[in-house]
Amino acid sequence: MLLSASDIVTPAPFCRVSRQTSRHHLHKKAIIIQKIWRGFTARARVRQMVKAAYFIMKMNFYEEMAVRIQQRWRGFYARKHIHDFYARKSYMEGIIKKNNFVREELDEICYLQKKERESLKMIKEQTAKVYQAHRLHYLLSTKQCPGVFNSPFRQAPHEMELLLRQVKHSAPTRLVPKSRVSFLGIPDPAACSFSAPTESPWIKSTRTCSIRPALPPIASRNHQVMAVKARTKSLDVED
Repeated sequence: MLLSASDIVTPAPFCRVSRQTSRHHLHKKAIIIQKIWRGFTARARVRQMVKAAYFIMKMNFYEEMAVRIQQRWRGFYARKHIHDFYARKSYMEGIIKKNNFVREELDEICYLQKKERESLKMIKEQTAKVYQAHRLHYLLSTKQCPGVFNSPFRQAPHEMELLLRQVKHSAPTRLVPKSRVSFLGIPDPAACSFSAPTESPWIKSTRTCSIRPALPPIASRNHQVMAVKARTKSLDVED
């Protein structure tokens, strides 16, 4: 059955107002509920953030204190057992003593080497003087004629004169070219014209063999006198 337009009942104005007020009231209550819930969740979130920040701050403080404790303990342990001050002090004193001892030994070795070099140099110079004295033995002074190194104007004889009196004359085995002889009879290093050794007479030679022939032994004075007497007798007999 169909209803006509006149049959439809329209709502009263009072019902429309009550619906609008109820909807507005519900909207306000929903806003209050949302505000309360959002505040609760925000406070809970902030409370959790504060707890986390406090926990982090506390852990940082504990970590810093632990680092300080470890620093103090490691320093104490290192100074006591690893880098002991008194042990290091005694070690440094031992090093200083050893250094002084080594320095003294090195100074002594240096002094001995210097003395050895000086002695070798002196021996070499004396050997050269002896060799030169062998070469210049003919300049030895006699009773009738003073030599070159024994001038009458000198208060004492020259050193070479004394050396010439000590050495003996040694005849050259072969002639030396003039190009190899320098001033005052000092020979060239390549020249060797005398059989006498060039070493110093007070140095013991370690040579076991010599290229030059050995000279016969010198007879004693009695044998020489007897030989001279026999020679004079033979000359008298021949006359």
